[in-house]
Amino acid sequence: MAIAFLHEVPGMTQEQYDQTLEAVQRGGRKDEGLIFHVAGPIEGGWRVVDVWESQEAVNKFFQEVLGPALQAAGIAATPPQFWPVHDMFSGPEQPGVLSLLLCSTS
Repeated sequence: MAIAFLHEVPGMTQEQYDQTLEAVQRGGRKDEGLIFHVAGPIEGGWRVVDVWESQEAVNKFFQEVLGPALQAAGIAATPPQFWPVHDMFSGPEQPGVLSLLLCSTS
């Protein structure tokens, strides 16, 4: 089952986000199980919203990749929020693509 993920990081800057993203993607790494990622600034920090194929996939990513990258950037990890994805839509350029991905992961 696909899992949505919301991570708000108080005090995180764009520079810290970019540093973390570079560390995560170093060596052409692909995040197995990641379906969708969007991130941007919020008042006083940074917000990340992801959709993953499963809770196991996001847990593995956190333990093996993101946790160490956040630590290296000097960012205190805050607990993310998770919830099961019931439905997800895409824009007119990619009709049905996200729905097909979700159906293939359940």
